Amino acid sequence: MSAGWIVFWIVFGIIAFVALISSIRTVRPVDRGLIERFGKYNRFADPGLVFIVPFGIEKLLKVNITEMMVDAGGQEIITKDALNASVDAQVYFKVKPDEGNVKASEYNVYNYKVQIVALARTTLRNIIGTMNLMEANSERNKINKSLYEQLTLETANWGIEIVRTELKEINPPKAVQEAMNNVVVANNKKIAAVDFATATETEADGVRRAAIKKADGEKQSRILVAEGEAEAIKLVNTAAQTYFKNEAQILKQLEVAQAALVNNSKIVIPTGQSLINVIGDLAGIARK
Repeated sequence: MSAGWIVFWIVFGIIAFVALISSIRTVRPVDRGLIERFGKYNRFADPGLVFIVPFGIEKLLKVNITEMMVDAGGQEIITKDALNASVDAQVYFKVKPDEGNVKASEYNVYNYKVQIVALARTTLRNIIGTMNLMEANSERNKINKSLYEQLTLETANWGIEIVRTELKEINPPKAVQEAMNNVVVANNKKIAAVDFATATETEADGVRRAAIKKADGEKQSRILVAEGEAEAIKLVNTAAQTYFKNEAQILKQLEVAQAALVNNSKIVIPTGQSLINVIGDLAGIARK
């Protein structure tokens, strides 16, 4: 083999090796690939090893399909009540992984991240511009929902999915913010004063109820003591009356017997009875 052929095969081998190396591509799981041939879409590439025709004949475009976030950036928005509010929001989205949507994200819109930011800023101006500042601060969920729905509608053919939107802040001008803070402080003081008055009233009512219950208890106690004393007196009187009545009768009989003895009346003592028993019989005292 001549030296010319040797050089030829060496050059051919080098070119073939370079071509082989240049034709090998890899697509990660977080990406999807679009392969173009001479600037025209040719085929779709899933994650893994991909071969393309080298030397600029084919080109691989990788599209990330993971969830991404863009910041709409702070902007001044004039509210319905003619106040300048500083508004910022974030938009979370991702490219849908199927071939049609990946193609749409690359061919139907130019730089969808920039487009989403611009669209979000415009949508926020339209939404907040119809609300006064107090409404915008108190209805953040409503603003988030409206922004999400509008972005979803506008990006329907971009091959992306709007995951969620988050309104970061709505800041009024400094003077308005100070006035609002003063209002909040005044309301908090008012609520605290009302709570204190209610607690004081409740405590006073409790003391009053306790005093009433104590007085009722003392009253009932005195009534019970008085009733007990009256019952005791009644029993004593009844016993005294019974006792003294019986004793008076016995005393009277004894006086009769004494008078009989004093007058030297004859007393016949039956056989078998003692004098004491006879005197007792005269006095009307029953034997035990």
